[in-house]
Amino acid sequence: MSSETITHVVVPGTFDPVTLGHVDVIRRARRLFPRVTVAVAASVNKNGRGTAFTLEERADMIREAISLEGMPADIEVMPFTGLLVDFCKELGAGGVVKGLRAMTDFEYELQQADLNFHLSPDIESVFVMSSPEYGYVSSSIVREIASMGSDVSSLVPANVDARLRAHYA
Repeated sequence: MSSETITHVVVPGTFDPVTLGHVDVIRRARRLFPRVTVAVAASVNKNGRGTAFTLEERADMIREAISLEGMPADIEVMPFTGLLVDFCKELGAGGVVKGLRAMTDFEYELQQADLNFHLSPDIESVFVMSSPEYGYVSSSIVREIASMGSDVSSLVPANVDARLRAHYA
């Protein structure tokens, strides 16, 4: 394993849509590391069905949210397909940052981290605990609430709220 300091990390996810919890993890990753790339996964078959928003729509929503939330402009947002470790290698990223909300997240993310380590031992997995105000927020919950016409403005950035309203109108 490499003993180099990690200066570039990837924050991966489907972000369908990006929530304030995701934004919190991205902000915290940027506090810890000088270079952050948000990797928007294609996830064509997520949960047995496709995503509500296209890959480019999801990437655009994150770019807008980062700007609206006053985050550093040097956070890069890139769509990707394929294996996360291959994407990290292409970018020269030394780590992956994931947010954890509950024990169920931990079990899933530990399995993914172990697999990523098996595939590429030089890429570190870093976990940040969810801020308490976002521990219950997930993209699937947001989509479900929005699809029923209810208010999700306290769960997502303003630009995402507008896109959800238009999508489910």
